[in-house]
Amino acid sequence: MTTAEALSVIPAAVLRNLSDKLYEKRKNAALELEGIVKHLTSAGDHDKINAVISLLSQEYTYSPQAHNRKGGLIGLAAVTVGLTSDAAQHLKQIVPPVLHSFSHQDSRVRYYACEALYNIAKVVRGDFIVFFNQIFDALCKLAADSDANVQSAAHLLDRLVKDIVTESEQFSIEEFIPLLRERMNVLNPHVRQFLVGWITVLDSVPDIDMLGFLPDFLDGLFNMLSDSSHEIRQQADSALSEFLQEIKNSPSVDYGRMAEILVQRAGSQDEFTRLTSITWINEFVKLGGDQLVPYYADILGAILPCISDKEEKIRVVSRETNDELRAIEADPAEGFDVGAILSVARRQLSSEWEATRIESLHWMWTLLNGHRSEVLVFLNDVFDTLLRALSDPSDEVVLLVLEVHACIAEDPQHFRQLVVFLVHSFQHDHSLLEKRGALIIRRLCVLLNAERVYRELSTILEGESDLDFASVMVQALNLILLTSPELSDLREDLKQSLVKDAGRDLLLSLYASWCHSPMAMISLCLLAQSYQHASSVIQSLVEEDINVKFLVQLHKLIHLLETPTFAYLRLQLLEPGRYIWLLKALYGLLMLLPQQSAAFKILRTRLKTVPSYSFKEEKVARTSSGIPFFNGGGGLQISEDGNPNENSHDMHNGINFGSRLKHFKQIQQQHRLHLKSETQSRFSSASSMKEL
Repeated sequence: MTTAEALSVIPAAVLRNLSDKLYEKRKNAALELEGIVKHLTSAGDHDKINAVISLLSQEYTYSPQAHNRKGGLIGLAAVTVGLTSDAAQHLKQIVPPVLHSFSHQDSRVRYYACEALYNIAKVVRGDFIVFFNQIFDALCKLAADSDANVQSAAHLLDRLVKDIVTESEQFSIEEFIPLLRERMNVLNPHVRQFLVGWITVLDSVPDIDMLGFLPDFLDGLFNMLSDSSHEIRQQADSALSEFLQEIKNSPSVDYGRMAEILVQRAGSQDEFTRLTSITWINEFVKLGGDQLVPYYADILGAILPCISDKEEKIRVVSRETNDELRAIEADPAEGFDVGAILSVARRQLSSEWEATRIESLHWMWTLLNGHRSEVLVFLNDVFDTLLRALSDPSDEVVLLVLEVHACIAEDPQHFRQLVVFLVHSFQHDHSLLEKRGALIIRRLCVLLNAERVYRELSTILEGESDLDFASVMVQALNLILLTSPELSDLREDLKQSLVKDAGRDLLLSLYASWCHSPMAMISLCLLAQSYQHASSVIQSLVEEDINVKFLVQLHKLIHLLETPTFAYLRLQLLEPGRYIWLLKALYGLLMLLPQQSAAFKILRTRLKTVPSYSFKEEKVARTSSGIPFFNGGGGLQISEDGNPNENSHDMHNGINFGSRLKHFKQIQQQHRLHLKSETQSRFSSASSMKEL
């Protein structure tokens, strides 16, 4: 049919009124047009109907004149009503011009387009579905229309389309999802409401499996949880809650793809988004089973920071999830990536939050206990981080670091490596030794056997080229040895060094390194009850040795002699005749102290309490000052206190004290030369500065 023939079907007055500016005239013209089409439909004259539709489309709906467009839209709706059940075969001609009008600049045209499509949809119902994607796209844009009336009309049309879709068997969810996914990150609040509305409606249809496509739009829903509109946040949360409930009741869910999304959202700046994502992760860990094994590292990376979240609810759920995850027994053969999880724990060990650092260490310990061989493969990647963690401001973190270190150090080679690194750390960070040295050494002694730790430390320090550091380190170790409850067994062994092999071997293993500090050596001899050797060490000291540092150390020792550790030594003073070398050693120390010092007064007061008699042949007289002195005339010769012998020897219980004393003097000479060299160097530098 030609346009001229179409015009012959429709009276000129109808066509004229169809484009009139008055709505009533356009409406009446549409009603007449409806009647004409009904008549043509009854006659089965579809050629003329096609001609009418073509005329309305080309001359009216595509016209540059707004009134013509409005008339064309109302006319196409009237044609559809007139066609009734025959409308389906003409939809490809009718719907496209209407959809085209949705983007017209005139808001009234857009409004009439909504009205027209609404009336068309009411007639054709399910046959309408073939245009669903184009209609959905148009509605999505109209949801954000600047005109409130257009928005209202679009909303009515949207409700009708939803009704049609929910009852249609022709709707394709597979074709719809890409369309939905493209729009899920739109920020406009009206569009967001529109999208959530569709997700909710489609999910309510039993025959549509929205859960199966959830990974395609899950991120968009989470994005809406931080919307500025409370209503949108509420709608998104409601939709997510419904999906989570469906997941719990579903036998098959693609946890993996969604886990990736949740991990990203757990780091959101928005508190509610973080809480929701962590809640989902918590459920996934409980439900996901083997599916989630390859994602454990990513999940852990999301959980650990949230353990320190400022929001208590997030912290609680995160801790619960962390415990659930750690309790799962996974096999590397099943995709459990030990290296990836260890890397996450190492990275989080640098967190600013203490709770996160603590949990990172718990994970390292768990991995070591469950997958030791796999962890040791990656040891070089984590060892430096673990060592740096020994400087952590938190004592709890440091203690856990030591537990991890101790677990690694069960192997001899790693034990040696740990102690060497530890000594180097103390050497390069003196504040670490000063603030944490005692805590670290004491804890290692508990975890790894005190004797083993002290023997290894002594071996390393024996050959230390940095003499100043060696001296400081030995002094620190000596103070720990004398004062720590954890080392009481070690002290007991040393007390037996002159009579038992175990004590002797321990003394010999410490001796060489203790030579770096005269006061540490004297303390060690007093602890080992090698009083004659202690006296010899004191006698070997020269003028350069008696400096401020030495006197500070001596002051500490005098105070230590008054502690329970040396109670046995003080009781031995009740038998001055038997412990002559002890008296001589203590007098030697007294003579080295300044008379006005507190330490001098403490030691002198102690020596005044020594009895003036003896149960041995050796007589002890008392001077007019009240301080006892010993008279060697006519008595037995004592090689070591408490062990009278006819001849004095350097050997005792296999210990060559003469050789040991010689070694001590050699080491001390090295220290003197080093001190002299440093002094000369400083003097030269000062002189050079003056000349400049």
